[in-house]
Amino acid sequence: MATTARTLRSAGERRFFAWGTALIVLIAFGGFARTYYLKVAFGTPPLSTLVHTHAAVMTAWVILFVAQTRLVAAQRTDLHRRLGVFGAILLVAIIVTGVVTAIESARRGLTPTDMPPLMFLVIPLGTVVVFAVLAGAAIWYRRRSDFHKRLMLLATLTILTPAIARIPWEPFRMMGPPLFLAVTDICVVAFVAYDTWKNRRLHPAFLWGTLFFLVSQPLRILLAHTAAWNQFATWLTS
Repeated sequence: MATTARTLRSAGERRFFAWGTALIVLIAFGGFARTYYLKVAFGTPPLSTLVHTHAAVMTAWVILFVAQTRLVAAQRTDLHRRLGVFGAILLVAIIVTGVVTAIESARRGLTPTDMPPLMFLVIPLGTVVVFAVLAGAAIWYRRRSDFHKRLMLLATLTILTPAIARIPWEPFRMMGPPLFLAVTDICVVAFVAYDTWKNRRLHPAFLWGTLFFLVSQPLRILLAHTAAWNQFATWLTS
């Protein structure tokens, strides 16, 4: 009886992470289809080498996340661990390219919204920080699979905001960062709520990880409107 319960729980968790993976791929592709993945078809402006590098690194992370999820489902934890080394390297690459790309975009006055570039800069930089903390925590807890996989899912969901901000629907994009962050919140909370309902408890990884993510958002918006941030952003882009 206990074995059957564990088998059903395992199958349920595989479906849970499969849905998470599907959502991540769908939003990432949909958000960047016009400007990156299908840019030849849409004739959008050429991208710099820096943006291409950042996009390639982020794409590699999504592909790795899909592969790691499938390996766990196939019970190939040996390969999962080996690929984890590559994941740690990618994490560093994402932090570096994410920060540099965000600063360069602000310097050139490029934002997906009408928000002033220096003010908007706090959004992508905050996303990089939140992702780094959550993904770093997931690596730290790599021997605690229940913590590791939830933190990795949460970390990857939190970097969907840039893709959401580029969804090609003008009325949506005009709403600006508060809506982009709210849609990201809905994605995160939906998965946390389902996992909590399914397991009849809120997992600590989801509890503290989600709180950290949610609290960071209003702090970013508030920080963006301060003189201190404007001075710091001016220094970064000078």
